[in-house]
Amino acid sequence: MNRFFGPLEARIMEIVWEHGDISIKRVHALLDEELSFNTVMTILNRLVEKGHLTKNSSGKGRNKSSHFQPVQSKEQFIQEQTRIVTEGLVQEYGQLVVNHFFDAFEQTDPQLMKLMEERINQWKRENDEI
Repeated sequence: MNRFFGPLEARIMEIVWEHGDISIKRVHALLDEELSFNTVMTILNRLVEKGHLTKNSSGKGRNKSSHFQPVQSKEQFIQEQTRIVTEGLVQEYGQLVVNHFFDAFEQTDPQLMKLMEERINQWKRENDEI
């Protein structure tokens, strides 16, 4: 997650994804660091401003309580972010990206190469019908 968030933001997002609807007080308690309540509140509000969380407040004064929820599941977030990164790389570096993906698949997991081959064959079948 540190590719997409700062270290503290990433830890807070993990907590929110795990717990769903959660208060600042609960996030603060779940963090394993000595951070001020205000720091945690600031980070949560920044994640709202960036569009990653929604915030619901109730009560007034000392009885005011804010709860935060993720806009997307962790899986949806990762899916969207990897799509954005991949599309950007392909648009900017095209052939280099294809070559590097091929090399990376070959070196890390032969099953990924098989998956790529299956996807290419599927694409060929679908585009031959047009």
